[in-house]
Amino acid sequence: MPDTIVALATPLGRSGIGVVRLSGDQSLSIVNRIAAGEDLLPRHAHLTQLTEPDSGEPIDQAIVTYFQAPNSFTGEDVVEISCHGSPVVLRQVIDVCLRVGARLAEAGEFSLRALANGRMDLTEAEAIRDLIDAQTTASARQAVRQLQGEFSHTLQPIKDELLDVIVILESALEFVEDDLPEMQSKNIRDRLAQIEQKIEKIAATYKAGHLIRDGLRVAIVGRPNVGKSSLFNALLGIDRAIVTDIAGTTRDQLHEKLTIRDIPISLIDTAGLRETIDTVESIGVERARRVMTDADIVIVMVDAGEDLTKEDLAIFQSVESLNHFVALNKIDRIGTQELTRRLEHLRTKVTQATPIVAISAKTHANLEALKQAIIEPFGSDRATTDGFLVADARHHDLLDRAAREIGNSLISLDSRASEEITLIGLHNAMRYLGEITGETTTEDMLTRIFATFCIGK
Repeated sequence: MPDTIVALATPLGRSGIGVVRLSGDQSLSIVNRIAAGEDLLPRHAHLTQLTEPDSGEPIDQAIVTYFQAPNSFTGEDVVEISCHGSPVVLRQVIDVCLRVGARLAEAGEFSLRALANGRMDLTEAEAIRDLIDAQTTASARQAVRQLQGEFSHTLQPIKDELLDVIVILESALEFVEDDLPEMQSKNIRDRLAQIEQKIEKIAATYKAGHLIRDGLRVAIVGRPNVGKSSLFNALLGIDRAIVTDIAGTTRDQLHEKLTIRDIPISLIDTAGLRETIDTVESIGVERARRVMTDADIVIVMVDAGEDLTKEDLAIFQSVESLNHFVALNKIDRIGTQELTRRLEHLRTKVTQATPIVAISAKTHANLEALKQAIIEPFGSDRATTDGFLVADARHHDLLDRAAREIGNSLISLDSRASEEITLIGLHNAMRYLGEITGETTTEDMLTRIFATFCIGK
């Protein structure tokens, strides 16, 4: 019998209301020890006085709600205590619950119990985490769709169809001495090819789904005083970075979050790249070089009002193997003809495939074009976000493995291999699809997944 767990279900810190949640067979009896003898009816909110069970000293006035098993989030008896959001009061309530028989919940343990008790499958449990962590309305919308079972409902017909094929082949293996008739073999092949295509189609949405869920790391690099910090501030819409005419003002990385076309962006302003004898600045330069290699895309800034320098050319060379584009800044300081000349000269110094965007961080000229250049390489077409998208790397990996296993079985069929050989790939594919929804997931995998959840969920 699982023990009774307790945790704070709302964020740490001061708030109007804080919720303490218990789950387990002893939830009701534990709360009855501190809820002044209230007779708690299921699914009714009760305003009651919380008291210390030993001394009778008042703790707080709270609203207590009892959810009777199996009609609760976890499938067990659950009690939620809504107190005033004082960290001191909430800590006292949890301490009393621990003292009279509960234990502190581990990360994701409430959701794990809901999974174990059949209240949700693994994709729906993971959707809770994704919904809590959502950075944009688009990522929240995708998480809600997964929480409502859309992914599971999409996979179920595919698993049913695959199981039908497995049953036919298993029966043939058991009861038919000769090979399958040509017509039946062709029918099985066609069905497997369709299953493979359906899985690949779902897996193909990962690029857009991953982008919406996890976003991009974008690094702004360049030599000192080309306007990196000004662009950083312009994209954020606030004066976050210090901007001066003194070279080397930015000596360490600045990280901020923003959203471009429903895509979360982690924007990084870096120290100017140059040779320097200043110890602090040199550390910032080295960090900037490391950030470049870790970024999804690099914005290389140059000054439209100055000729390209050896430092600019060295930066161009250092990013050739990286996903990048060039931002020609300070176009507000030059005329149209000079801008054309600068762009033509710049084109001769970078690879033909390198995009160039002429901007003014000061006046915000062409800032929208720069935003588009950031997300352009990642296929961020809004049309791809209309349906359900696979956003989790674990799901994508398992879908990819399942499709490959079915592909191997198709090869076996074409080569007239025995049913035993064909079935190996199909059973593997079924197992991988089951791991997505948690039907065949190992305890070790569940531990790793739920360790990423917050305590209280």
